[in-house]
Amino acid sequence: MLLRLLLAFVPAAMLLNYFAPEWHIAIFTTSVIAVLPLAAYIGKATEALAARLGGGIGGLLNATFGNAAELIIGALALRHGLTDLVKASLTGSIIGNVLLVFGAAALVGGLRHRVQRFNRTAAGLGTTMLWLSAIGLVVPAVFHYLSRGRGGEELTLDTEIAVVLLVTYCVSLVFTLGTHRTLYSEVITVESGAIPPDTTSTRQWVLLLVASTAGVAIVSELLVSAVADAARDLGMTQLFVGVVVVAVVGNAAEHYSAVTMAARNHMDVAIQIAVGSSTQIALFVGPVLVLLSYAIAPHPMDLLFTVFELVAIAVAVLSIAFIAHDGETHWMEGVQLLAVYVILALGFFFLPV
Repeated sequence: MLLRLLLAFVPAAMLLNYFAPEWHIAIFTTSVIAVLPLAAYIGKATEALAARLGGGIGGLLNATFGNAAELIIGALALRHGLTDLVKASLTGSIIGNVLLVFGAAALVGGLRHRVQRFNRTAAGLGTTMLWLSAIGLVVPAVFHYLSRGRGGEELTLDTEIAVVLLVTYCVSLVFTLGTHRTLYSEVITVESGAIPPDTTSTRQWVLLLVASTAGVAIVSELLVSAVADAARDLGMTQLFVGVVVVAVVGNAAEHYSAVTMAARNHMDVAIQIAVGSSTQIALFVGPVLVLLSYAIAPHPMDLLFTVFELVAIAVAVLSIAFIAHDGETHWMEGVQLLAVYVILALGFFFLPV
């Protein structure tokens, strides 16, 4: 019911943009709220289709549409030349998934179940992949400081690193969905059984997925067009808006799914959603946006993140690695992860431009 009520913000954002385009804060706010139910419906549709079509195809659907909102918002921001906002949203998605999403999932699940356990091997592989993908974001920054700003060489390096990350992501799909799918069999089984049977056909779920994705594209265009003016009027930097606001909106589907699964004591699924989504951002969404920027952006996007962004990513990856190493979690660990996220968010808020 709540999701259906929030859908009213979709036409509201469109009407505001048409009749009062100078109301930047109102357009930005309504667009942010409008993305939330659409992202949640994308999550529901992909989960339902994964359960109906089987583990392999279902996993591919989750991989393709799991971060659809982030990819669409990023592509539209690139078209407007907001490359710094795009990179900030990538940072926010990585730290948001492992700290905010999994932190909330561990807190909610821990309040219902005293101790929740998950597969240490699968979780360890996920966190290791996340750490290795973070290296691809650190190397361009180190190269920049050592090369003293040679733009052409930096852009070439960033593009080549993006290709390496994208290839690594494709190989990881072969690993998780093919050669070593038994490590994730429990996750696939739980996901398939987590959706109650209904009379909705596969075709209807596909239509819902397509319609929700199209809705995200429309609303994201309004959001991106208003974000710069809204951030200025609200006294916020584009870095903070990208890292916190845009990233939280883009993670709506993951947040809903992870918390729901944790509440049902399916912590394997919850941690797979959180860590897997962050890895997908670093290995798939980021590289795709880098390559896409050559076609749609005024200038190609690099992978040069700020020092504070890199520190935040490293802190987030280390935090989830410590949580995942023993194969169990409780509500206090959720509080700790949320506390780290709030500390980082405050840092981004007060960080001078």
